[in-house]
Amino acid sequence: MKTQCLSVLVENRAGVLTRVTNMFARRGYNIESLAVGATQNEAISRITVTILGDTELIDQMTRQLHKLPDILMVRHLTPEDHFSRELVFIKVRANAGNRAEVMQIVDIFRGHITDVSPDTLTVELSGSEEKITALKNMLEPYNILEMVRTGSIAIERGMNTMNVELI
Repeated sequence: MKTQCLSVLVENRAGVLTRVTNMFARRGYNIESLAVGATQNEAISRITVTILGDTELIDQMTRQLHKLPDILMVRHLTPEDHFSRELVFIKVRANAGNRAEVMQIVDIFRGHITDVSPDTLTVELSGSEEKITALKNMLEPYNILEMVRTGSIAIERGMNTMNVELI
């Protein structure tokens, strides 16, 4: 089993996300990552779902998603045809004695310090799941106080596109 990514264009209406996530839950599949947001057309939202499974599972989920109301388009994004990113905020204990070390680690990962207090630094980083996990592992010795992480968002490479106009 490997991580699979589905990109789903839906009509931007109340209850659509609930129907999509319930479909996965009813079939006993855990969603590893979920991100939802508006597209260039405010009447359409994009749901990016990451699950563990094989191609057969993805084909089944795609067929099931197409049966739901308000679903406009579903695409299985393979690693070759898309790129994805996540965003994370990590609040870490940082005092005068270790602040420079923490800032140097953040700089190596091309992260940004978004908040500073006398006892903490809050770090912002976007990147692949592996990059975010690597930063988290490097900051753990400094005592991570809080972490919040988005789900993965993805878009197809080149001229491949999911562009649907509502009729």
